[in-house]
Amino acid sequence: MDIEGIKILGDKIRNNISKVIVGKEDVIDLVVVSLFCSGHVLLEDVPGTGKTMLAKCLAKSIACDFRRIQFTPDLLPSDLTGINFYNQKDGEFVFKPGPIFTSIVLADEINRATPRTQASLLECMEEGQVTIDGDTKKLKEPFFVIATQNPLETQGTFPLPEAQLDRFLMRLKIGYPSIADGREILDRFERGSTYPTVTNVAEASEIVDAQKAVLSVKVGTAVKDYIMALTEATRKHDKIALGASPRGSLSLLKATQAYAAIHNRDFVTPDDVKAVAVSVLSHRLIVKGYGMSSGTRQQEAMINEILGIVPVPTEEV
Repeated sequence: MDIEGIKILGDKIRNNISKVIVGKEDVIDLVVVSLFCSGHVLLEDVPGTGKTMLAKCLAKSIACDFRRIQFTPDLLPSDLTGINFYNQKDGEFVFKPGPIFTSIVLADEINRATPRTQASLLECMEEGQVTIDGDTKKLKEPFFVIATQNPLETQGTFPLPEAQLDRFLMRLKIGYPSIADGREILDRFERGSTYPTVTNVAEASEIVDAQKAVLSVKVGTAVKDYIMALTEATRKHDKIALGASPRGSLSLLKATQAYAAIHNRDFVTPDDVKAVAVSVLSHRLIVKGYGMSSGTRQQEAMINEILGIVPVPTEEV
């Protein structure tokens, strides 16, 4: 697949999702970017803004397996990954795979599960595999986790630890619609949901091809230096207790490649870096006086401040 093919595929998915999700093209773009660079997305927003519906529309746009998992305090790791059970008839242990053995996983209200269950996703999200009773099993390709959580409600929740947050390529907020978009929502859904109009517009194999193709997008030396300058600035800022890790800078690099590709370019510009930096880096920071899973506004403000301070390269890339 070439760059133009990536753009065409991205446009089909974005337009399909837009049949239901109104006026959030920038968020849809970033979800597609995450999918194309083999990342995972955390949708963090108040109830009723369309987090779950966005995830369902993305899954329905692709002809691949999809599972929705409702996270609750009594959910066990084995409920996700599966178990080996003893088959008395055959006299042997048989593996029963859990819902994680699919292509697209919607982890709904992920912070309602206990840390033990949250930790069962670490290997899945980072390495695309699951180890059960010493036996490692590969997951399907593509494998994409899109998780949701409500940042305001804390009763009965377990904040995601730093290691878990760092596994997400991006943290996104949908936000409330404008008045015009809100009116469009009323008109569009007056006679029922438009979700049934969402159809498969891409094959799983096409997504895998796109994930491989975005790696060919060129990233010039100046842009790489810019990425490292932004990352280093998060580590030296006097209001930041913990800056972005090397995984953060690498995630930023990958996100810029996919962002450039869906805009039909085979090279990355500094503007691409600025377009994805807040979503990729903010959730990886610990702002002094706040935890990693709190202080979202402060984390985003820090990245925006750093983007305004670090010089933007002007030479050709």
